[in-house]
Amino acid sequence: MKLLHLSLMACLMVSSSAMALSTDRDQPVYIDSDSQQLDMQSNKVTFTGDVKLKQGSININADKIIVTRGAKDGAIQEIEGYGNLATFSQLTDDGKTLYGEAKELYYKMADDQLTMINQAMLSQDDSVIKGSQIRYKISSQKLIADGKQSGDRVSTVLQPQAVEE
Repeated sequence: MKLLHLSLMACLMVSSSAMALSTDRDQPVYIDSDSQQLDMQSNKVTFTGDVKLKQGSININADKIIVTRGAKDGAIQEIEGYGNLATFSQLTDDGKTLYGEAKELYYKMADDQLTMINQAMLSQDDSVIKGSQIRYKISSQKLIADGKQSGDRVSTVLQPQAVEE
């Protein structure tokens, strides 16, 4: 398994002022779907059928989304998205869009980390990283991508920064 730590490349890909929109975590979560199932014992809600989740500037679209809430406080702990392909997008404080897609998305709210598995891709401003798995720490802009499978490689395209005059 080849592992490539791409924090430096992520910094090149995401400008230094491109933090995730800082107000997103304080916004309510809206979910539209064809159906939902609630399991009160496990504190999980499963949404199926063209699911659209929105929290501030965060958008997740998937065939199925599972939301896990804390038993004591009811706070959202994790959002799982599954599809062919499930997508994630978020605006940054400087107005740029961070876009990701994969067959599986795992967004851990407390850790502020998005993990994309199976045909994972993360892009911003025409710069793209692809691999079997991508883990992106949104607030600190640290990214780890790897091929997981023997022979799989991580592919990166970095676009030159536009010169401002």
